[in-house]
Amino acid sequence: MNLSRTVRLPLLTLALAAALPLASLAATAATPADTPLIPRAALFGNPVKSGAQLSPDGKWLSWMAPVAGVMNVWVAPSDKPQEARALTDSKDRPIPTHFWSGNGEQVLFVKDQAGDENFRLYGVDVATGKQRDYTPFDKVRVRVVGRSRVRLDELLVGINNRDPRWHDVYLLNLRSGELKLVLQGDGYAGFLADDSLTLRLAQRPNAAGGSDFFKLADGKVEDKPFLSTALEDSATSPLGYTADGKTLYWMDSRESDTTTVIAEDVASGKRSVLARDARADLGDTLRDPVTGVVQAYAVNYLQTEWKFIDRGLQADFDWLKKQLGEGEIFVASRTQADDKWIVGIDPVSRVAATYLYDRKARKLEPLYVSRPELKDAPLVGMHGVEIKARDGLTLPSYLTLPRGVTWQGGKADKAVPLVLFVHGGPWARDEHGYNGYHQWLANRGYAVLAVNFRASTGFGKKFLNAGNLQWGLSMHDDLIDAVDWAVKQGVTTPDKVAIMGGSYGGYAALAGVTFTPTKFACAVDIVGPSNLETLLSTIPPYWEAGKKQMYSRMGDPTTDAGKAVLRAASPLYKADRIVRPLLIGQGANDPRVKQAESDQIVQAMQAKKIPVSYVLFPDEGHGFARPENRIAFNAVTEAFLGQCLGGRVEPVGDTVKRSSAKVVAGAEHVPGLAEAVKP
Repeated sequence: MNLSRTVRLPLLTLALAAALPLASLAATAATPADTPLIPRAALFGNPVKSGAQLSPDGKWLSWMAPVAGVMNVWVAPSDKPQEARALTDSKDRPIPTHFWSGNGEQVLFVKDQAGDENFRLYGVDVATGKQRDYTPFDKVRVRVVGRSRVRLDELLVGINNRDPRWHDVYLLNLRSGELKLVLQGDGYAGFLADDSLTLRLAQRPNAAGGSDFFKLADGKVEDKPFLSTALEDSATSPLGYTADGKTLYWMDSRESDTTTVIAEDVASGKRSVLARDARADLGDTLRDPVTGVVQAYAVNYLQTEWKFIDRGLQADFDWLKKQLGEGEIFVASRTQADDKWIVGIDPVSRVAATYLYDRKARKLEPLYVSRPELKDAPLVGMHGVEIKARDGLTLPSYLTLPRGVTWQGGKADKAVPLVLFVHGGPWARDEHGYNGYHQWLANRGYAVLAVNFRASTGFGKKFLNAGNLQWGLSMHDDLIDAVDWAVKQGVTTPDKVAIMGGSYGGYAALAGVTFTPTKFACAVDIVGPSNLETLLSTIPPYWEAGKKQMYSRMGDPTTDAGKAVLRAASPLYKADRIVRPLLIGQGANDPRVKQAESDQIVQAMQAKKIPVSYVLFPDEGHGFARPENRIAFNAVTEAFLGQCLGGRVEPVGDTVKRSSAKVVAGAEHVPGLAEAVKP
């Protein structure tokens, strides 16, 4: 709310693999055991650079890069990237993302404290380096509501400092820092503004589990909605206005199973279909940076396919494809004049690269490779597969195999241990592309299977709504069916399968060892809820607008029937059934899945004298943002999986001591962990 198998090698062999250039061994690797070991730090440490952006006027480049081991924002003149300098100096926690102000004079970013997700908005003047906290409020989460191509010094932001449940809309002046109240947000999930920063639409949750959409007149929300949806069509939502405010784009599922991209004439209300695909929901678009007109849309079923409305844009993509070769091309940033782009290529089995593209000159300038240490690493491909669930539902999924295992004709030529890697959400999805966890696990000798189980988003409303009230039931059955499929296709054997994931994926891991106690050889739960009743009772207050929909999809804790559904789906109450090894990782400041979710199942297991290993990170939230912590937990996981499934293991070493990790329980159950935490 996005790990290994191995054949043990003699220490001498491991040392040689680490010492020799990866390229010299990768070409001759015939089996998982022959493949050079990719260091965890190369996969999960800080990238050299990432997240490049262009200022609107094209004068500046920005990206994320480390400063003393912490990811910060760097800038450089776009024609002299070698003159880069750090613009921010966060020392405690990585800055997660950044974007440019409309005037191109400031870089804006959000940052929380120790993973609490109370994000403040900051700005840094590129010329002077002066930094300003635009939302200096405690326990407040800021949202960007609107940006403008014409009001370059201003933003609309949502701030929940008056009532933590609702975001009031303010006009922020980036030069003065003044915040001017525009509209109180009581009861509304969100607002949509046009290019003049005028609020035009308001969205409010309704009793049917969907949304009511209202127009605004003279700065006030109208009394009656002009459009309403029920739970079934909750994916229906506006995408935004064209620059002139005359056209409003929607993603809309009310007249089809998958969401359709709709263009609505604001004056007449006439709606026309721009794009539809029976396989996948549509909504990801490329739009002209000047006019806001949709130029292309993405169809993301097993892979992302861009479909072009603007032939000029298609010509650019065709040219880029010829230059960059195989892989998915993505556009990360475009100037206001649309003369320069930041583009990237993701070939999955080769390290991704980022370029500056001059459209007029048809020239590509390499900017960076995020992880150059992986340039010669033995990375592997990813296979999109369709798996049939027991009731006939098709589950779009992704299979990654270690080197030395061939996938041909829907069959693997040899069986290896498998990690079922379950995505979070659950209202999210897995997709095709480079994935550090898949590469890590495959490198250790494991097959990795990522399943879009029912309730995953992106595959139509029937697929999404098939997961309603099915936590621990048909959602879990889908995962079991996927494992059975992998066994049948020769990927693995029934006794060599682990389940692992974060958030909902962590819940799935707990469900795996409680609802189906002997199906999996072991499980890794990262920030997963164990008790759905306590999960829903402790969600952040700013999730208030989505509470009704969560109740409709999970079970309503305000009713006896709903409580029964939640209790039946909670692994905590079946903790005494656990007979397989379990590893749990948790952030102490997690606002979504509180530390108590992990504490209580550990305590329940300890009360029954059932072994469990539990690692707590005092300075993390919902997942592990600091690379030291990420590497440490993965080191523990690698040793844990190596013992369970027999995979190769890079020693834990000093990774745990270099992190904030506190091993609360079960160090003795993970090889090398007890020694690693000794003073």
